[in-house]
Amino acid sequence: MKCISGISAQLRRGFLPPLLLCAALAGCATAPATLPPPDLFNDASFAAPTIPVDPQQAFAMSEAMRQYVRVDIAREARNKNPRRALADALHNRAGLQLEYDAAMTRTAAQAFDARSGNCLSLVLMTAALAKEMGLDVHYQVVLGDESWSRSGGMYFVAGHVNLALERRAASNTVGYDADAILLIDFLPGEDLTGQRTQEVREATILAMYLNNRAAETMASGELDQAYWYARAAILQDPTFAGALNTLGIIQLRHGDIEPARRTLAYALERSPSNAVLLSNLAQALDGLGRTGEAQLLRRKLLALQPEPPFHFFNLGQRAMETADYQEAARLFKREIARDPYYHEFHFWLAQAYARMGQLAQAGRQLELAMDTSTTRGEHGLYAAKLQRLRAASTH
Repeated sequence: MKCISGISAQLRRGFLPPLLLCAALAGCATAPATLPPPDLFNDASFAAPTIPVDPQQAFAMSEAMRQYVRVDIAREARNKNPRRALADALHNRAGLQLEYDAAMTRTAAQAFDARSGNCLSLVLMTAALAKEMGLDVHYQVVLGDESWSRSGGMYFVAGHVNLALERRAASNTVGYDADAILLIDFLPGEDLTGQRTQEVREATILAMYLNNRAAETMASGELDQAYWYARAAILQDPTFAGALNTLGIIQLRHGDIEPARRTLAYALERSPSNAVLLSNLAQALDGLGRTGEAQLLRRKLLALQPEPPFHFFNLGQRAMETADYQEAARLFKREIARDPYYHEFHFWLAQAYARMGQLAQAGRQLELAMDTSTTRGEHGLYAAKLQRLRAASTH
């Protein structure tokens, strides 16, 4: 299972979608922040937020969390160092018993109460607990670990973050402590092998959280609320290209096409080979009637990405519509070979197999759809379909 942390959205347009992304993690900057240009925001076009946007709520400790540190972790720490006690509480069944759920990006307190969240939520929660314990926290983006999904008429790309806990050095500390730094990651241990990481500032983690909330509220149709989340994300870290991209998408979907063009062009100046920004800016230029400029960008995009994400999946869906199930299965397999962890690819391959009467293969793909699902709702949906398929195959 992929641990989804930062999301980026792309509007669907025709058969091959342009890239409207909201948070590309791999480009997270550690350079000193610079102020965004004054014409980036168009506040007057958006209604005031219905939910106040307070970045510090992301790490806010609840009383239940403080009680957990004082009692449960303190009890564990009697026989081990505090970093190990917290790690065991996070991963052992006798501890918090956390579940992975990507339905929304929760604050630290929300993730603690729900005992679940995506990996950015779980990083926020872990960092809040660690800081309450007096530990130093270092945040890391895992480079190259990106996956795609779709929701609410958009495509999303997600990355992965983790954190390292460091014991604060005392003035009388001597020698080397092999357990002074401990990596906390919400992936199975074997998936950590060979990770390439980049350390990021806490301001960037906050920008990621706000950007995720912007993408999630935009996907649900709440453009005004999404705007204020994206705006706050940029103010936290003006170098974070993902938040600039999200703001541009929100402006585009809101009908503010020239502000969207300015925002996306500004972001592209800083990430000139970013395929997502190229596609999104091309769409904004189309909206302004500047089709020649848009085509130039799309030619550059095609050179960078001749077969974009979901390419074979979309072709497979076309084949399903014409009842060419064998060809559909072949195409879905090609998409799965590129990303074996996206549940919808397995679900559609299961449908192709079922239409061909290959029920055992269909059942296996539904099992894989369940295993790779990222929300409880998706898991329950695939479980119900698998149960119906098994019932049908026994008659």
